Amino acid sequence: MKLKIGVYNVEWMRDLFDAEGNPKTTGKEHARSQQLAEVIQAMDADFLGIVEGPNTLVDGSKTASAQLEIWTQTYIPGSNYKGIHGFPSAGQQELCAIYKPDKLKVLFTPVTKEGSRFDEPFLQDTTNRLIKEQYRHYRPPLELSLLGMDNALITRVIIAHTKSKGIFDMVDYARFEQISARDRLKLFAECMSIRERCDEYLEKGQEVIVMGDINDGFELDFYENKFSKSAVEILLGDLWKPEFVLKPVLPKPKLTSYGYTPFSSKYKDRITGDQLNVLIDHILASQGINFSQGLVWNPLQEKSNPAIQAISESLKKASDHFPVLCEIDISKQ
Repeated sequence: MKLKIGVYNVEWMRDLFDAEGNPKTTGKEHARSQQLAEVIQAMDADFLGIVEGPNTLVDGSKTASAQLEIWTQTYIPGSNYKGIHGFPSAGQQELCAIYKPDKLKVLFTPVTKEGSRFDEPFLQDTTNRLIKEQYRHYRPPLELSLLGMDNALITRVIIAHTKSKGIFDMVDYARFEQISARDRLKLFAECMSIRERCDEYLEKGQEVIVMGDINDGFELDFYENKFSKSAVEILLGDLWKPEFVLKPVLPKPKLTSYGYTPFSSKYKDRITGDQLNVLIDHILASQGINFSQGLVWNPLQEKSNPAIQAISESLKKASDHFPVLCEIDISKQ
């Protein structure tokens, strides 16, 4: 059996709900909900990781999963999507997922051994100086188990939204350099923490998928050369353990005059003012997972794909990211 697995940064979905957690059904929020719904319905994913989902309150009075279920019932009538979420973040823009309960079962299964939970501080040596520093995931990665209808484990899934490299304060160039280096090390630390969890799963003989907005790509910029590493390549794993290396479902992006291709988002260069295309949304799968048809649903690139072109305007307006989708074949596992 094949399952469609995807991930989508839906850009501040919190804004589409009122204070009680009900979907807004008027104004620009209603229009954007319709656009997002058209995209999600066209993708028809069996499991869709959601980045920047609606808020979860610590007291549990409002959760991302409950709001997602109400939203899908409102804007995708006839769908039977269930929602799931994990530890609430310190801020907003939650990590969550929707899935088809007639295709698979999904459980929130965080590792709870003392000192290893994603919602707790952790130590990492990001500079190779044999000195570990304390870090914390601003948005605790969402650890899930995907099960078949027979309750057999298909794969572990980790959904992440790691540290942004953007600097949004007014700073001089010296301070800009300092903050850039600091933010990059925080990004590395978060991905090192996630990669350690992947190794724990793989050492137990379990499969794993990492997906989300990693805010980094392959050999994208100066800092990756400066530190001799990139966040995505940390997630991919150690070449000295080739059996544990994760496989990207997308090809390595190529540099063009407009940035990278394929691309899932774009950002404005602070110095030049140019818009640069970047591939920062990823799905990475362990060796035992057979996948196919990995694709960024980008209407600016997939000119010959009728399904993508049919919802071109919604893809452009619904979010500042394009979703990533692939198929996994669980019958071959």
